Amino acid sequence: MIGRLNHVAIAVRDLESATRVYRDTLGAKVSAPVPLPEHGVTTVFITLPNTKIELIAPLGANSPIEKYLERNPDGGMHHVCFEVADIFAAREQLKVAGARVLGDGEPKIGAHGKPVLFLHPKDISGTLIELEQA
Repeated sequence: MIGRLNHVAIAVRDLESATRVYRDTLGAKVSAPVPLPEHGVTTVFITLPNTKIELIAPLGANSPIEKYLERNPDGGMHHVCFEVADIFAAREQLKVAGARVLGDGEPKIGAHGKPVLFLHPKDISGTLIELEQA
């Protein structure tokens, strides 16, 4: 079902500082910040030859990553995103297998402008998984 690794997301408190590290210290190609108010985050994508890294910082008081950063004040790996050929078929297959889709279960438009779903980490070996329509 899952396809290629689309990105690994890292939660950060200070997006500007983290962006400088990847751009200036590590020499990576870094996108401009993109606020996603509907997701409560601001994102920056770091393009690598084989995948991307997404830096995510809280946007607004109700950001879903705020609790993560309270437990992990230095930030860290937040989720892994895999591409799927058909997000609706993947959702149904996962539900049958007993995996919980977070939220209302309906895909939302993600940072790449494509439908995404998140799977409960307790059902996937403790890792928050994002599925993105390829």
